[in-house]
This record gives sequence, C-alpha cells and structure tokens, in this order.
Amino acid sequence: MKHVASSSFKRVILSWWVGLLAALPGFAQTKLADVTPYERDTNQSATYPQIIRWYQQLDQQYEQAKLIEVGKTDIGKPLHLFLLAADKQFTSRPDRVTLLINNGIHPGEPEGIDACMMLARDLLKANKLPKNVLLAIVPVYSVDGSLNRGVSRVNQNGPESYGFRGNARNLNLNRDFIKAEAENTRAFQAMYQALKPQVFIDNHTSDGADYQHVLTYFATQKDKLHAAVSGYMTQTFQPELDKMLTAKGFPPAPYVNHPGDTPENGLIGYNDSPRYSTGYAALFNCFGFTLETHMWKPYPPRVKASYVFDEAVLRLCEREANTILVNQKRANAAVRQQKTFALSYKLDRSKIDSVTFLGYAATYKPSEVSGLKRLVYDRTKPFMKRVPYLNNFVVENQVDKPTIYVIPQAWPEIIRELMRNGVLLQVLPKDTLMTVSAYYITDYKSPQRPYEGHYLHTGVKVRTESQRLQFYKGDYLVQTNQASNRYIVETLEPEAVDSFFAWNFFDSILDQKEYFANYIFEDTAAELLMKNPALRKQLDDKRATDKAFAESADAQLDFIYRQTPYYEKTHNRYPVYRIN
Repeated sequence: MKHVASSSFKRVILSWWVGLLAALPGFAQTKLADVTPYERDTNQSATYPQIIRWYQQLDQQYEQAKLIEVGKTDIGKPLHLFLLAADKQFTSRPDRVTLLINNGIHPGEPEGIDACMMLARDLLKANKLPKNVLLAIVPVYSVDGSLNRGVSRVNQNGPESYGFRGNARNLNLNRDFIKAEAENTRAFQAMYQALKPQVFIDNHTSDGADYQHVLTYFATQKDKLHAAVSGYMTQTFQPELDKMLTAKGFPPAPYVNHPGDTPENGLIGYNDSPRYSTGYAALFNCFGFTLETHMWKPYPPRVKASYVFDEAVLRLCEREANTILVNQKRANAAVRQQKTFALSYKLDRSKIDSVTFLGYAATYKPSEVSGLKRLVYDRTKPFMKRVPYLNNFVVENQVDKPTIYVIPQAWPEIIRELMRNGVLLQVLPKDTLMTVSAYYITDYKSPQRPYEGHYLHTGVKVRTESQRLQFYKGDYLVQTNQASNRYIVETLEPEAVDSFFAWNFFDSILDQKEYFANYIFEDTAAELLMKNPALRKQLDDKRATDKAFAESADAQLDFIYRQTPYYEKTHNRYPVYRIN
C-alpha cells in the first residue's frame, strides 16, 4: 500500500531509515555503485532483471561466488541458484553444512530478495564466508510471479511495487512441493536433491493480526522430525537463534497462527505438511524455518529483520556445523531402518506451553462500512505478556512400511516424481507373477471447488487384499531401506495427507469401466440369491439398516453385481502394491 506523508515527516522517516541501514553489516562502507536498488530507495524492491544482474556481477567479481541455472520455470525463464563457498568448491560435501535460503516463493513478499542481495555482497566484500558452510541462495523462486508486478497486497506497507502470489499458471508454489506441477518446483526438487541441505530458510511476509513484532517465524514441525534433529533444533538451535535476534533488536515470536479473534488468546504451532517447503525439507531430515516479517510494518525494518535472521542462522550453522551434520547422518541411518511411519498428525490440546508476546490491545467498534462490529488494534496500548502456545502434535494415522513397493510402468509420472526426488528404483528384469498386498479405496471426500487446481482427497480409507498379480518387464520396485523413506511412504501410501492419491494422480482407478443392464441382470441376480444364502442374508441385513438402499432397486442390483466374477477387480484398486 502506498502511503502519503508531509515533507517534514518524510525527512524524519528518511533519517530513521538511513540509521537502520547503517546498522547493516558492510552498508556504511558500500560505494554508491555497489548498492542495491533497495538501498538507493528503501521503498523499492529489486525487479527480476535487477536481481539477476546483481548476482551476475557478484559472480564476475568474486571467485567465492557462482551463479548457475538449475532449470526452467513456467514462464520460460531460468531458475537461478547463487552459491557462496570460502574454498571456491560449490558442491555439497559431508564435511560441511549446506544452508539453503529460498526467496520470492511469494514475490509479493520480497524482503528476503532484497536482504539476500545485500547479505551476499557483504559476506563477499568482508571475506567473511564460513569455511564449513556452503551457502546456497535462490535469488527469486517464483520468477513468473516476480515479473507480474503490481500492488495486489492491499494491506501491505510497502514497497511501492512487488510481484504476485500466483505463478504463470496461477499456482501457489508453496503448495506444490508434492504434486510438482510447476516447472519451478521440478527444478527446485532436482536442485534440492543435489544440494541435500541440512538447514533451510524460506523468506516470507505475514499478514493478519497487528502486534509489535517485526519478525515471527515457525520451524519445521518438531514432532515430525527424527529425535536427533528435532531435539537439537528445539533445545539448542532455536534458543540460540532467538537470543541472537533479540540482541539485534528483533525479539521473535512464533508465527501468529491463533484460534480466537486475536493472538492474545494464544497461538497454535503450524502443521507444515509436505506440500509446503519446510514440510518437504523435513521429509529428508532437514530442519527449516519459514520467516514471516510483518506486512503492516514499514518496509526497511522488514528487510533488516530478514537480513538479521538469515545471517544469524548462517552463523549458527558455522558454529554448530559438526553437530548439525552428525544429527542428520544419524537421522538418515535411522530412517533407513524405521518400520512405522506417520501419515497424519493432529494437535495435542492437552499440552499447553506459553511464550512471551508483544501485542496491542484489541477492541471492537461499529464498522463505518457495514455498521456491524469490527476488530481494532490500539497501537497506543502495547502490551507484553505470556500467552498460551499449543505446539505439540501427535500421530493421528500411521502405517508399517512394506519391504518393497511395486509400481507398474503404466504410471510414468509417478516414476519421474520418485526419481527426481532422489528415490532409488529397480527395474523388473522380466515378466513375473507375484503375490502382493493390494489396497482398495473404500472411502474418500473431495471438495466442491478445486484447491490449487485439484480436488484434493481427504479422509481416505482403504481395505487390503492379498492377490497374485502379473507384473511385466519394465515395472518398478522401490525398496524401503533408503534415507528417503519418509518421502517414499508419505507419497505412496494413499491415506497420507499429501499422498499422490490425495493429489489426484490415480483418479482414473475410481472410474468403473463395465456395468450391467438392469432388465437382464435381474434374472441373474435372482439366481445368485437362490444359490447363495449368505449373500441373501447380506442383502436383507443392508435393506433392514439402510432405508435409501431398501428403496432403490438399482442399488440392490449393484450390491449383488459387486459380489460376482463379472465385477472388475481393478475398480478402486490402488495401483501401487506392497510386498511385505
């Protein structure tokens, strides 16, 4: 949102911004020719061409920097990755931490874009790159959204213009990390698997309630991580990070996700399923942070908060590198052997913690638009208090992994997804008859309106049947002794929240291909009931308990038809099979 101010007020504000910027490492020593578009005008965010030119210039000036193209985006432009390495070696190694920072997944939230441009320059100019950390920066992820500049975020306090939340296909890329429809996502996944980071940051801007904090964030949901990674993240890394942020003038709070009208009533931890960037990273034992600066605050303190946050995480990675590497290695080894995997989680409301929150008093008054009650935050009445915080999640549904999943080659898009995400597959060398455990989809719910272009299935239920099936040369086997087991199980098990089935990859199995003619099948059905008293009893029992069924001749014929050899065994049979 563009704001108008008097000349004197503007001078005061400009003086304040200059003071803020002077506190950024390296800024005071920067020549005009070396400043970013944001530093020239603090109500501006760099455009896509300016961003790429900036990183190209750093690549040319410094041997410790390298800008590469990692793939295409939906708009046809390349997805770039900027790598910084003190030893000029730009690949991940087991002896150093890889920190991946993602910017502009929502280009209307551009603070991270501008902050990382300055951070990269300052690290290079001061020669302060950690020797034990490979820093990988995505300059702008949603290139398509970045090019679609405007003022679409009506409540946002600057910058003057910015990108759009949706990409060229109007996809929210932070919901695409499992279905991977966007070229952006496919390029990101391939890049991620090459880097195999231990720590991840996704820079965002938050809307919603008003409060004093410039900076809030949520970490990867701790109860989903392996204990070695989770315990370290929550007990060591985050407390140290919070101390560093507070010392820099940005006391943090958990991401403001609240159950009542206002955050004063308490906060709830964010359940980042694998469709989100941090949820995706968690599948590979990487702990991540989604930074949320507050959109109602002026743009310069939001940029500075992003800079401070990213730099603090970098310095902690440098200080704690050995521990971070050991923890991920332990987690990877454990996941290879892990037997039971969670498919969904729910909030544990019996465990309530508390956090310090810096808020504003909330009140209500009549709306000048509707005349009805509206919420108002009073900035003349700030408060600091402990508020309830619910951030414990428990497993809602889980499954024991099979020894092997079998995937027919008829589903090549599934094979491509698995391979891009680092899953090892074996090709069946010859036609083979195998006994497998087959799922049948017995129930699911789908919304009336699409979500991210899909009618996402929820409440999926299955039954299991052992079957002797023919598989063919070129079909695929997926062994579950891999460090990527969580990705394997959570995408291939249909009851998982973000499974491939949930995202409609297998919807064709829900179509019945053969039917019966009622007037002919009537005689066949009557004969079947005469020969099969048990089937007659099942029919009578269902009629007695289901009024709609009892009043529908078609439903009763269909009930009988499904018990005959004529009913196709492939209907509702999930085409990923388990060998235990």
